[in-house]
Amino acid sequence: MPDSLPFASDSSLDKDAALAHQLAVQRKRRPADPLVSLVVPVFNEEDSIAVFLAATLPLLERDGVRFEIVFVNDGSRDNTFARLFHRSRADRRIRIVNLSRNFGKEAALTAGIDHARGDVLIPMDIDLQDPPELIATFIAHWREGYDIVYGIRTARHTDTRAKRVSAGWFYRVFNSMSPVRIPPNVGDFRLVDRRAVDVLRQLPERNRFMKGLFAWVGFNAVGVPYERPERAAGTSKFNFWRLWNFAIDGVVSFSTAPLRAWFYVGLAIAIVAVLYALFIVTRVLIFGVDTPGYASLLIAVLLMGAIQLLSLGIIGEYLGRLFVEVKGRPIYIVEGVYEDGTAEPPKP
Repeated sequence: MPDSLPFASDSSLDKDAALAHQLAVQRKRRPADPLVSLVVPVFNEEDSIAVFLAATLPLLERDGVRFEIVFVNDGSRDNTFARLFHRSRADRRIRIVNLSRNFGKEAALTAGIDHARGDVLIPMDIDLQDPPELIATFIAHWREGYDIVYGIRTARHTDTRAKRVSAGWFYRVFNSMSPVRIPPNVGDFRLVDRRAVDVLRQLPERNRFMKGLFAWVGFNAVGVPYERPERAAGTSKFNFWRLWNFAIDGVVSFSTAPLRAWFYVGLAIAIVAVLYALFIVTRVLIFGVDTPGYASLLIAVLLMGAIQLLSLGIIGEYLGRLFVEVKGRPIYIVEGVYEDGTAEPPKP
């Protein structure tokens, strides 16, 4: 047996070397001419369609990429579907997944992922705040062996200060509670390899928080920084109330920490109550002081009532999601899939 082996032992391999080996393995599996699927959920975006296609198609054609654009019409009430249908008749690379009604962006994104045919998928918004210029960079990192390439918003000048601050707090709170960490200032704009997509399609939950699901599947990932531009057309469909509910969905979907926290809150209040009761009894027995204490009693009752209602609300959030999951209704319903001016049967 030779004294030394031509390769290093496992103990000498550091993290970077192991990652380099993983990337090398994946590079060998990458097809030379991949099909790229852009997944674009739309809801009342009739004014944004022409602007988006005018900016995106020339870039993809210039780079010589085989691609399809999968628009998911999430129950739009304007002329969004009519304009998409007109464009799909003129360009076979454009497909439309038309949902039967509005199911929400997370469900629409799920529908697009389920119907995309590409070797890699790139979910993105139609308002061009997800710059199509980054697609070539995403694909270059994918060719290096990364399975997920996500965009990091280094500047959000178009957002209000309140939105930037609240977003920062959300990422801190989420990452402190959840075992699944989400990179700060990262949205849905990313490239996802087919093997990661196949894992995503196996996840059955109805209450979907896609940022968390993208992070949950794991695989090797790398971030690409970019400055988030202004909307090219249309208006945002997310107001403060919808963003607040979206944040609650994210925390509740990936962490039971709120439930556990109220156990400790209740335990702390019980200890304080016992100590205060001992203090009152001792004071009466030793000093004979028996003060009615109406104000302090009223405050204590109101405080306990508020805590009980708040804890019931948190339990209700989890119970409501359990109720939805148990019913087992589909995440979305497809009215039809339209390509080249013809309708395909809905995908089961």
